Amino acid sequence: MQHDGSNSRAGERTVLAVTILGSSMAFIDGTVVNVALPALQNALHASISDVQWVVESYALMLAALLLVGGSLGDIFGRRKIYVIGVSVFAAASAWCGLAQNIDMLILARSVQGLGAALLVPGSLALITAYFPEEKRGHAIGTWSGFSAITAAIGPIIGGWLIEHSTWRWVFFLNLPLALAVVLLSVKVPESRNEQASHRLDWLGALLVTLGLGSVTYALIEWPTRTHHDVALIDAAAVLGVMALAAFLAVEHWSPAPMVSLKLFCSRNFAGANLLTLFLYAALGGLMFFFPMDLIQIQHYTATQAGAAFLPFVAIMFGLSRWAGGLVARYGSRLPLTVGPLVAACGFVLFAIAPQNGSYWTAFFPAVVVMGFGMTISVAPLTTTVMNAIPESESGLGSGVNNAVSRLASLLAVAILGVVLVMVFNRSLDRQLSRLSVSASVRAQVDANRSLLAAIHSADPMVQDAIARSFLSGYRTVIWIAAGLAALSAMLAWLIIRRKDLAMKCADGSASRP
Repeated sequence: MQHDGSNSRAGERTVLAVTILGSSMAFIDGTVVNVALPALQNALHASISDVQWVVESYALMLAALLLVGGSLGDIFGRRKIYVIGVSVFAAASAWCGLAQNIDMLILARSVQGLGAALLVPGSLALITAYFPEEKRGHAIGTWSGFSAITAAIGPIIGGWLIEHSTWRWVFFLNLPLALAVVLLSVKVPESRNEQASHRLDWLGALLVTLGLGSVTYALIEWPTRTHHDVALIDAAAVLGVMALAAFLAVEHWSPAPMVSLKLFCSRNFAGANLLTLFLYAALGGLMFFFPMDLIQIQHYTATQAGAAFLPFVAIMFGLSRWAGGLVARYGSRLPLTVGPLVAACGFVLFAIAPQNGSYWTAFFPAVVVMGFGMTISVAPLTTTVMNAIPESESGLGSGVNNAVSRLASLLAVAILGVVLVMVFNRSLDRQLSRLSVSASVRAQVDANRSLLAAIHSADPMVQDAIARSFLSGYRTVIWIAAGLAALSAMLAWLIIRRKDLAMKCADGSASRP
């Protein structure tokens, strides 16, 4: 590793401030935007597929280009790429806040995801580069703690701004943080990995972006398709599958792959990432649809909805150190089985929560149980991933696991959105038939079906039917999330071993590390 200047030129507090403020932008954006979705849906007259794209366009670029962003930092300088990422993220945030229509917002969000792909890998890379090994653990712990705090207060501040001003301030919040990062970064010495390959897997990045984008498009647009769209949606699905298959082939044969498939020869590494896919898909689905239920059905204010997950963050923050020691005490298999099972119980509580009760009796128990389950799971999951591969490949292994967690949320919003729309439409048809509504009212509802719970009707019975139909779809989605969490526990029990059986890809033989 080469430093353009000594570590003494950048104090530890400066490096921590730069990494905490920068990563906080991405953390806040990942939570507060979900709270803003109902408000911007009403303001921009957006359908449910439009709202999904607001989240998915960002997640798509981040998941597809995360590993490329990490490689760019190693090659061209971690500080340089980090600052570029922060700058792109800030410019795109301003664009989001100024967007005049939903299409412009979606495009701006994709650029924001590109900035995040350069920003997110850089924060920990900068800490690793500037802190000696004996201080690194404390520095990362400080970074994690403050990042958790910002992730907790971000939705509350954003919710208050939505309630008292406009949803646009959710994006403008990033601008002062970005300015502080850029100004402070001049005091951070540059670093890079002189041994890093200068060959970037641009073909792999293109294929995975095309593949995930096409599949996501097909999933989001399928529920609202017309006979004119069927051929296009089918073509997108086929193109996506072919691109993803080509991506795997390229990664297998590439001399400098974006994702080294050899890592998956480790049973624990493959199992932990499969567990990550299902568990984070469950969490991502809940985080997307839960604020809609609170705001559009339960009539919570945006501030109240933003504060609803505070107990979850508090539990993660307070017990993460304890959870980190579970692998040393019990091995990986037990906490990775128990944690997702407890989280599954939390999802069940969300599914059966009474919809007219107070927060403390209806949703607080669900948030606490799920938070405890995720706390038991997350630290052991990360430890299992890192212990399953050689230390020389720890950065790549961590990046792959991070990308899988982002991919899980991307797919969850798309696939569970299909389920919710299908159940909503079926339930609404059934209830409207029972009500025997007039043809004009039926036509008005049918014309706005894509808005889901945001449909407004002057007839209170029709409005109640809309709310009941959304709840039917929402609860179906949460039950599926509970099933995914339980499946994660089963996979951990069946696949994870105390001592990993790492397969040698070259000859297929097994050995104990």
